[in-house]
Amino acid sequence: MITVTEKAKARIEDLVKDSNYDESYFLRVSVQSGGCSGLSYNMDFDNITKADDQFFEDKGIKIALDMKSFLYLAGTELDFSDGINGKGFSFNNPNATRTCGCGESFSV
Repeated sequence: MITVTEKAKARIEDLVKDSNYDESYFLRVSVQSGGCSGLSYNMDFDNITKADDQFFEDKGIKIALDMKSFLYLAGTELDFSDGINGKGFSFNNPNATRTCGCGESFSV
């Protein structure tokens, strides 16, 4: 399961509103090969389900993960920061043994 903080929830809701997505859209979170640590995070909005999708909902945010990504991201918290040290989403992934300096890639 992936959880979202209140700040991440608010930012996701703003993005959905700004993009004029209807209620059929959900947040797709995935892991791809690449990045300086070996695996990188990917987020996008989608409205097409796939056969191996795992769906979760936290704080009203519907999240889809394919099975491979679910194995790497189980227990992850999605956060958003808009502070002076940077702006953007971050993944607090308990499965990551190493992350890069920018926080966009990891290894297990």
